[in-house]
Amino acid sequence: MTDAETELQAIAGLLAERRVELTAFLVAQFGERIPELPRDPNLVDLLNGSAGSNLETLAHLLRGHVPIGEIRAPAAAVEYARRLAQRGTPPSALLRAYRLGQQLILRWAGGEIQARVLDPSVALATSQLLTETSFQYVDAVSEDVIGAYQDERERWLANRSAVQRETVDALLRGERVDLAASEAALGHRLRQHHLGVVLWARGGDADAGLADCERILGRIAERVTPGGHALFVPRDRETAWGWLPIGRSGDLDVAEVVAAVEETVRAAGGNVRVAVGVPEAGEPGFRETHVGALAAHQVALLGAADAGPVISFNDPSVRAAALLARDLSSTRWIVNRSLGNLAVDTDAAGRMRETLLAFLEDRESYVATAARLHLHKNTVKYRVDRAVEARGRPLGEERLDLELALVACKWLGPAVLRKNGQAAAH
Repeated sequence: MTDAETELQAIAGLLAERRVELTAFLVAQFGERIPELPRDPNLVDLLNGSAGSNLETLAHLLRGHVPIGEIRAPAAAVEYARRLAQRGTPPSALLRAYRLGQQLILRWAGGEIQARVLDPSVALATSQLLTETSFQYVDAVSEDVIGAYQDERERWLANRSAVQRETVDALLRGERVDLAASEAALGHRLRQHHLGVVLWARGGDADAGLADCERILGRIAERVTPGGHALFVPRDRETAWGWLPIGRSGDLDVAEVVAAVEETVRAAGGNVRVAVGVPEAGEPGFRETHVGALAAHQVALLGAADAGPVISFNDPSVRAAALLARDLSSTRWIVNRSLGNLAVDTDAAGRMRETLLAFLEDRESYVATAARLHLHKNTVKYRVDRAVEARGRPLGEERLDLELALVACKWLGPAVLRKNGQAAAH
């Protein structure tokens, strides 16, 4: 045995002797320098067990009690990795803990070697041997714990997703459920107000689209419910359902929320679109807000591609369009009968319909309509006159059908319009 090996065994003995003290030091440093690691007492206890067992195993390796080829991650370290996987803690935080732990132990051991070993050449050889052995240890153990993390993450997500889907489906069917068990399965309180959303990706890679949906929902939650965690439930490869927790109070400016959602979606710059329900309370509200979001989603799917990235069931015209979408045959009949030649799918007719709908909503005020559409008052009058001429009947005749037809054209677009030159469908 060389002098360096002898000195290394002495350092290993010191490491084992001071294991509790060094473990506490490492855990404190991890808490200060790796913010991603969970801070709750149960996980900190597991971190203590992981760090302590790693130091104990490293001491055995340095003493030569275990060949490097037989080194495996201690059971406590594997369990800690699995718990981090269940929490969704990024694996980079776990790897950083091992790198930081190695750095701190090497620094401590270097000081001990400098104080104990008087021969500089022996001290250097001891330090080199310690560094090489510790790198071999961290390489072997980190591979084990990352493997355990990945396996647990896949298992946990699969099981959680299955349980979540079953729980969500039961709630949406209106079945009697154990509220506490359902809340635990979902990670979402049912005894509060909820805002339901539907997210979907259009085009591109489906798996990436779902990942984008989850990422955007998280950003929306940060904007709308600071500190809240949205419930995200994938439904297929392109569509996901979500619920935003609002809390006990239903006081929420939905228009502001929709504006924030749209800003978030546009800032993301992807191909994700969002349908938003209206806030509802409690277990029944969990269903009702979702039903609204689904209805808005259906309107968006039927409507024109340029309808925008966000559609809200809080908009009365969207609610009307959702009802009209349930019977497209009858809606087409109303559109053609009420609008006449204004029901053709052309850009010119579209501009006239948009202006006419705004004119009716603004109580037939040319000034208010011009301000809303950023047009000159004379332009509004010209378009309204042309629209009435294309319709072939005055505005006051069957006014309700007229407004419903314009709403249907606005949101359902090609699904209810006829191509130019075609006869009206009956």
